[in-house]
Order: sequence, then C-alpha cells, then structure tokens
Amino acid sequence: MDEQLSWLQAIALGISQGLTEFLPISSTAHTLIVSKLLGWPDPGAAFTAVTQVGTELAVVIYFRQDIARILKAWFSSFTKKSERANPDAKMGWYVIIGTIPIGIAGLAFKSSIETTARNLWLVAATLIIMGILLGLADRFARHTKSEPDINTKNAVLFGLGQALALIPGVSRSGATITAGLVMGFKRDVAARYSFLLAIPAVFASAALTAGDISSDSFVNWPATIVATIVAFVVGYLVIASLMKYLQTRTFLPFVIYRIALGSLLMVLLANGVLSAT
Repeated sequence: MDEQLSWLQAIALGISQGLTEFLPISSTAHTLIVSKLLGWPDPGAAFTAVTQVGTELAVVIYFRQDIARILKAWFSSFTKKSERANPDAKMGWYVIIGTIPIGIAGLAFKSSIETTARNLWLVAATLIIMGILLGLADRFARHTKSEPDINTKNAVLFGLGQALALIPGVSRSGATITAGLVMGFKRDVAARYSFLLAIPAVFASAALTAGDISSDSFVNWPATIVATIVAFVVGYLVIASLMKYLQTRTFLPFVIYRIALGSLLMVLLANGVLSAT
C-alpha cells in the first residue's frame, strides 16, 4: 500500500502554509523544502492550492468589512450611475482586472506549474532573485501612494506581479508587493491590495485542481482538510501581525531571510543533501 499523508504531516504543512502565505517568502517554496527535509513526497500543486483556501479564508474574515463594502458598491454601480465613481466600486473592478493575468498564465502553463516548475534549483534561484528585487524596491521606492491612487494601469501591473507567483519560490505577496513598491505605493497599501487580489485567484485555482487530490496516491482529503484548517488559524494570526508591522517597518528581515534560505538551499542541493525533484 502506498504511503499516505498523515495527520501529523498535514498539521506541519498547514503550519508552514499559514506562516508563510502572507509573508513575502513563498509558501509553496516552504511546502517543498519542508517536505524534502523531512523525507516526505511532494504533496503537489493541488494540495498547495487547496490549503491556500485556508489562508484566503483568513483574509476574507480579516478584511470582511472592507470586502462587504466593496461588493456592495460594485454591485450597486450596475444600477446606480452615482456609484460608479465610488472608490469601493472601482476597487472591485481593480481586483477583477488584476486577476486576469494569473488566470491566463495559470491555464496556459498549468502542466509546467504542476511538474517541472517544482524543482528546488528553480525555487532557490527565485528566492534569491525576488529577495534582491524586493529589497531594492523597498529601499528606493517613494512610499507615497495610497489606495485611492490605484488605477487600471496599476491593477494590471499588480496582476502581472501576481502571475509571477505561479513560479514556486517567487511568493504571491512578495511579487505583488514588489510591484506595488516599484509603483510608489506605501508598504501596507501594497500588502492590503495584494491580499485582496489573491482571493479570486486562490479560490479559482482550488476549484480547478481539487479533483486531483482524489487521484493522488500520497495526498488524501481528510489530511488536506486538516492542513487547510490549520493554515486558516495560523494565517489569521500572521496577517493581523503583518499589517501592523508594515505600518512602521521595512521588508528588510524578509529580504535577508529569502537570500539566506535560497543560498542554503543551493548548498544543500550542490552537496547532494537534497534532491532537486
């Protein structure tokens, strides 16, 4: 009988997902690294997509008042012309526009994302490269733009950043926040829009890939559900702390961590301690 994901393994992966989804350090990279270090099979892209639902539910609850306001204004804008200039109605459109790039890229490169892209050499490289880019953007950006300054062009550029996160090691929050910083947005503003932007993409990805779990010889639904619940609880605590942190502090600790982890991963791969696939 094939080995199956245990509840203990699921809890560990759920904690990893919850801790790293919102921090700009790549939750997918950590899922792969944790699995390799502990000698577990790769849980796969479908498992990652479903457990991300847990962290996105944390976003929905944390920003529930904002989301309710945005949805109300967006729907009202279809029947009330006066609502079309409402910033919340516009934000609804900006989330939709920003989701388009990752939707197109996800469908176009689905096979590669689930197979060849889950290579630890690639993960190590993207951890380092995106860490450097985040550090440069954080250091030299203006940090002056607020949420009302988001426009259609910004939404597209944020969306292109999110699409890069399909590559393991890039980090959804890291790529979108970096894009926001380059455009001159404040740290907490870029992070907030990044988290809102992820909601439709994550739920759509989970819906498209969830069926793969039933046919996986290692991953199973009971353990996946446990991991998702753990990811939700841990993720909620992390997002609340991160939003407070970003009001006064920089991304430098995350930049250092990314570069250090990527470099360590390369050393382990080069010395045969870990296998790339």
